[in-house]
Amino acid sequence: MILFFSASGNTRYIASLLAEALDDECLDLNERIRTHDYSPVCSEKPFVICTPVYVCEMPRFLHEYIKRLPFRGNRNVYYIFTSGGYAGIAGTLARSMTRKKDMIYKGHAEIKMPTNHIVSDAYPPTEPDECRKRIAEAEKRIPDIAETIMSGGKLRARYVFLFEKLIILPFNPIWVRYKQPSKDFYTTDKCVGCGKCSRLCPVNNIVMENKRPVWQAPCAHCMACILNCPFEAIEYGNITQKKDKYNIKKYVK
Repeated sequence: MILFFSASGNTRYIASLLAEALDDECLDLNERIRTHDYSPVCSEKPFVICTPVYVCEMPRFLHEYIKRLPFRGNRNVYYIFTSGGYAGIAGTLARSMTRKKDMIYKGHAEIKMPTNHIVSDAYPPTEPDECRKRIAEAEKRIPDIAETIMSGGKLRARYVFLFEKLIILPFNPIWVRYKQPSKDFYTTDKCVGCGKCSRLCPVNNIVMENKRPVWQAPCAHCMACILNCPFEAIEYGNITQKKDKYNIKKYVK
């Protein structure tokens, strides 16, 4: 079974390609996370968890959900991390969590995808040609990853050095606490009050008031709201006004 969370579509696309290659089913975890649905997931095939990387780790809300989610059937777990190029200690933390669940960690793969964290100037948006290149390169990796999983092998990724762990472990919670404000999100006159942003928010941070979204705290900065608005009516301060609202649907069917 392929389990995934995706905000801009990157991880969803990779999960769907893997599901096709493995002839397996795909389960979107977003609604389960939103509704605190911890009903067991069952599979006779290995579990493959596809997740984006936020600040060098798996999203904290996703990590907490998987940690509590009961798994039934196969005990092998593979992870696929999508990021702008650096997965940090995501694999290290995934291995630890998997072993604590008394399951077998079968390694992880890191797939480079277009950058989508558009609310910070620290992460330059990926140019369209580079987006197409990264997506094409990711597609080429799927057969090898699928073959390894089907054969019961172990996925291999780059070695994470101790100094990386020592830097990231304290850095991530500080960033999450102080660098992910939601107060700068707002809607323009393009907003029609459809509520899609509210329905997509994995942490239920967006409420509709007078047919307009209102962002509360805490915010995961997953970008699901701003990158999936059908009218591109959401902005973040003056940072995103001239930036392309990336979504993989612009590049693949």
